[in-house]
Amino acid sequence: QMQLVESGGGLVQAGGSLRLSCAASGHTFSTYSISWFRQAPGKEREFVAFITFSGAGTYYADFVKGRFTISRANAENTVYLQMNSLKPEDTAVYYCAAGKGGITNIEYAYWGQGTQVTVSS
Repeated sequence: QMQLVESGGGLVQAGGSLRLSCAASGHTFSTYSISWFRQAPGKEREFVAFITFSGAGTYYADFVKGRFTISRANAENTVYLQMNSLKPEDTAVYYCAAGKGGITNIEYAYWGQGTQVTVSS
């Protein structure tokens, strides 16, 4: 079993930055790929970013390219999402998820509880 706990959310003005963390329990964290998703009120959950188990590969949704950066520190069992140039439309609950596989075939086995990000205009 693995538990994922997100943190780092909060209220920020448009144009500002936040860094989200996804901390994992369990000694097999380094074998899992990690993705960030988000869900805004009244909308479906959407994919944000992905990182391979080694950290060598990353993938982003078009709407965050150039603004968000995903990274991981396997020695700390943590994945980060650095969010810059935030926009009001980035307001959502952000979730991390862990799974085995690549971006096209990953099956997510574990999800965190989410952290709220609110961007004011």
